[in-house]
Amino acid sequence: MKKTIITVLITFVITSISYYSLRSEDDPAAKYGLKTYYLVLLKKGENRNQSQEEAMKLQEAHLNNISRLAELGKIVIAGPLLDNSEIRGIFIFDADSQEEVEELCATDPAIKAGRLIAEVHPWMSEPGNCLP
Repeated sequence: MKKTIITVLITFVITSISYYSLRSEDDPAAKYGLKTYYLVLLKKGENRNQSQEEAMKLQEAHLNNISRLAELGKIVIAGPLLDNSEIRGIFIFDADSQEEVEELCATDPAIKAGRLIAEVHPWMSEPGNCLP
């Protein structure tokens, strides 16, 4: 019985180490106990010549889309930058791939209209981190 328990424990440890090693090779974040998220820089687009009324409608639709993606658990942080630079805001996505994030960004009315451009970057952080 003692021999069986030791054999099971050794098998479990070897299997766990093997799984972690394979996962670390595929996902560099896992090597450090981190998770890959996706940071999106929202930059000024080429098409910013809408009337004030059109720009406000796009902004409202943009905010509604952010709320929808947050309710789906995809956007975990979103907000504007306050320095009036080329980068207008950020999104941080919890998604399975960069392709998924690009598809989700393509649903944003301000991006569709060319008012904003989404630049997607894989980013690592501790899972479950939150802002105070």
